[in-house]
Amino acid sequence: MRVLKQKITWKFCLFIVIAIILTNIPFLGSYIRMINTLVHESGHALIALFGGKVHTISLFMNTEGVTYTSHSNWFGSFFTGIGGYVFSSFIAFLSFWFISRKKYKPLIIILLLFVGLNLLLWVRNFYGIFWLISFGSLFFLLLFKGSASFVQNCLLMIASILLVESLTSSFTILMLSFIQPHAAGDATGLAKTTMFIPTQLWGLFFFAQAIAFMLAGLKKGIYRID
Repeated sequence: MRVLKQKITWKFCLFIVIAIILTNIPFLGSYIRMINTLVHESGHALIALFGGKVHTISLFMNTEGVTYTSHSNWFGSFFTGIGGYVFSSFIAFLSFWFISRKKYKPLIIILLLFVGLNLLLWVRNFYGIFWLISFGSLFFLLLFKGSASFVQNCLLMIASILLVESLTSSFTILMLSFIQPHAAGDATGLAKTTMFIPTQLWGLFFFAQAIAFMLAGLKKGIYRID
């Protein structure tokens, strides 16, 4: 308990609770949870660029997303399949790392790059474009307007949503890998790609990596927000 008190502050706990509440509000919850979907699909796309091609990304109102890619070899398909959940967990970790060191502008620029790349190159469906423009406007507001405390609180809210969603979405895919192994998203896709590793193990892997990033953040003290 002493270690936890040293590594986690009340402000972090408060924002995590708020993030859980907000993401479960009808309509609003789906809208703000899309930030994790954007990061997840961007993870697939960025890895696919190494030896492959990204055709389109679709972002849907129900928070689901689809990235259409093609690959020249097996390894490209394999690492692209892994990329989504791992990238989401990593960006949640990285967001808190920047906030804990009061490096707000670099974090805003990274988030704007995600929005810009998707808007210019990949996302073509109506809701996806609407969401990118509307949510991207918030990042421009944070970049050029607002006090340091306002910017910190907004970024802390976004980071908390990313952390909560990276954990809950990976847990969901874990449950689906056992309940509906033929409809468990990336876990099913990786099982087909590897053939010898079942869907359930990929579900366990995705949840384990999300927990590992969370514990790494605890160990590094990045949840100690002043």
